[in-house]
Amino acid sequence: MKQRFITSLVAAAIAAACLPALAADKLRVGFMTTLSGPAGALGVDIRDGFNLAVKHAGGKLGGIPLDLQIADDQLKPDVAKQITERFLQQQKAHIVTGVVFTNILLPVVPSILESKTFYISPNTGPNDYAGAKCNPYFFVASWQSEDIPSAMGKFVTDRGIKNVYLIGANYPGGRENLSGFKRLYKGKIVDEIYTPMNQLDFSVDLANMQSKKPEAVFIFLPGGMGINFIKQFAAAGLSKDIQLFVPGYSADEDTIKPVGSALLGAVNTSFWGHDLDNPQNKKFVADFEKDYGRLPTLYAAQGYDTAMLIDSAVKKVKGNVEDKVAFRKALQAADFKSVRGNFKFNKNQYPIQDYYLRVVRTDEKGRITNRLMGKILSNHEDSFASQCNMPGM
Repeated sequence: MKQRFITSLVAAAIAAACLPALAADKLRVGFMTTLSGPAGALGVDIRDGFNLAVKHAGGKLGGIPLDLQIADDQLKPDVAKQITERFLQQQKAHIVTGVVFTNILLPVVPSILESKTFYISPNTGPNDYAGAKCNPYFFVASWQSEDIPSAMGKFVTDRGIKNVYLIGANYPGGRENLSGFKRLYKGKIVDEIYTPMNQLDFSVDLANMQSKKPEAVFIFLPGGMGINFIKQFAAAGLSKDIQLFVPGYSADEDTIKPVGSALLGAVNTSFWGHDLDNPQNKKFVADFEKDYGRLPTLYAAQGYDTAMLIDSAVKKVKGNVEDKVAFRKALQAADFKSVRGNFKFNKNQYPIQDYYLRVVRTDEKGRITNRLMGKILSNHEDSFASQCNMPGM
């Protein structure tokens, strides 16, 4: 009798193990981004791009109803920590995403990863987690922070410019962007200046730059910082003698609108442009403009692709996101049509992708906007992937 009872328990256990995995009732996503202050436009575009993808996916992701909680980190690490704790402890998020700035992400990401919750970055791709600290729960759907400026460094070198003045925002993302430019630039750096976050008056910096007589200046000043710098640079008449080069996120639609004609002719680098000729990008751009009344930025494209990546992975595991090993493999597969065209993950779970040159000019509709000019880097891998020895889960 006892043996028969044990045999029945074993049979029941085997039968239970053979049952199909159950899909989650809801996909719980904590979305924390910067929605206020001078840099708020960046988070707004990431959010709007993400929401457009959800709309295209039928109001769900991977066919699963969505519990999407959106919060403004106010560009304050202490606020970000409180929001993160709420996502992890109260919402029990399957995925956290949305952060714009490295100085917000780095203080909160350890607790996310320690809880074995996936973080998928729609923007910042810090050096820390691209190399030796790579983590199976950390994905970047945008770029490694040095890549877009590296493409510009190569272009400026190829153009024969012998010396450049550098100015960046004083936070990890700013330092990584200037390092990226220097990685592929072969000329002389006449000076390298870092300004406080949210600085809006650059008169002292412009005077210092002018005194060094560089051929060109490369800047990384996000949001309102870049807008004010470019306006003041043009107003001071410096564009006559000094060429201005910027990464794509400093000469995108959110900057073009307030700066206007002062940006005409400015060249910048990006992994994406709204005139990239592929079906998914055409639909994204048309529907974004229809729904929000403006052209999308690369931030919006990143938010859109992040949601589509999640959608593809949830579908691949048939909604069973609790199977984290399977879900991670589904994310790694990146089985979705990116608005940027070619996209795949490297071993560090950062993108391998192309980078382009864009120029600000007037289009056929009379709008001042970016147009693609050509490819600079093909299937580019970031410089830190070789340092990644990805641990198991």
